[in-house]
Amino acid sequence: MTKYLTIDDFRVKDKTVLVRVDFNSPVDPNTKGILEDTRIRAHGETTIKELAEKGAKVVVLAHQGRRGDPDFIPLKQHAEILGKILGKPVKYVDDVFGERAKNEISKLKSGEILVLDNVRNFAGETKEGTPEEHAKTDLVKNLAPLADYFVNDAFAAAHRAHVSIIGFTAVLPSAAGRIMERELKSLSRVIEKPEKPCVFVLGGAKADDSLEISKYVLDNKLADYVLTGGVVGQVFLAARNVDLGKANMEFLKKQELMDLIPGIRQLEQRYPDNIKTPVDVAVEASGKRRELPIEKLPTEHSIMDIGTRTAQDYSKVIASAKSIVLSGPMGVYENSEFSYGTKSIFGEIAKSKAFSLAGGGHTIGALQEFGVSKKISYASTAGGALIEFLMGKKLPGVVALEKAAANRP
Repeated sequence: MTKYLTIDDFRVKDKTVLVRVDFNSPVDPNTKGILEDTRIRAHGETTIKELAEKGAKVVVLAHQGRRGDPDFIPLKQHAEILGKILGKPVKYVDDVFGERAKNEISKLKSGEILVLDNVRNFAGETKEGTPEEHAKTDLVKNLAPLADYFVNDAFAAAHRAHVSIIGFTAVLPSAAGRIMERELKSLSRVIEKPEKPCVFVLGGAKADDSLEISKYVLDNKLADYVLTGGVVGQVFLAARNVDLGKANMEFLKKQELMDLIPGIRQLEQRYPDNIKTPVDVAVEASGKRRELPIEKLPTEHSIMDIGTRTAQDYSKVIASAKSIVLSGPMGVYENSEFSYGTKSIFGEIAKSKAFSLAGGGHTIGALQEFGVSKKISYASTAGGALIEFLMGKKLPGVVALEKAAANRP
């Protein structure tokens, strides 16, 4: 049983619903144009569309970029893109909670959608605090009286205790939107009671995150195996006293990843059979792929991928899994010479009948690149929130929704 309310718990017809979404999108630094609409489409085709079709007056609150950064732009483009996705007019006001915004909200008719401007125009938005503290801010004090319900659909921002994420839950009946609900239900399948065997495939470059995730899922007996690749695999190999070669070891030092080695060694002492590292690697020699068994290291060449034997060994573990979490590629998959490891492992997961969850920008990008994204059970749009959830951390946005549900009359 869920601890939070959903849209199903509210009668939204003719009601004003304030919806916090995550429209944060890649922006061209020169033209300031939005480069892709994945998140806008995700929220638009689910929560926003459903609320509008049920006759709600939908007020959309979202952020784009951080103050001072090149991608900190107004949400006018987002509103236009949302209108095209939904095939209906979407209103926009270049104001967040001032008189123009309040006037536009008061004029909304049932079924209409209004996008407010970038919520981070409010200087206090990113200040951390409690729902009760944030309820006293100008943002909440101005907008809450105009709304009947608050819906948080921004799972990707739920790890932030920001005003628009948790402040409204202290003063309005609050529920999870469909993206938030979908993310939490999918994640609970691998973090609360995963079907066994459960395998975590951790690649990419974020070795510090991968170490924390590994600790949590192994200590709590959630994962049976952790398979490492990419830079993560290299750090775990270095922790096993494998000399990767001067260039590769210097790279790890430059990225400040060698500091993780004591923690990795402690973890491997506790779980010597559960953590798998590459048995061979692919290096770049004169622009070409060359595979080396670990025994033949160190090498003067840069390590770019896992080797064929490693891919075969990992594939056997994946084939027996009932639950799989995938985060990060196995190597520099963007270069066709070194796409083998990622393509092989991702393909094996796509072929599996296990419940599979994938997350992270590079992970989703690789799945799309190899044409297997639709064969993954669930692809998370979140970044930091997903990582923190997999580490077992409580997300302020989710905790606030649970608290609001518990306090409902």
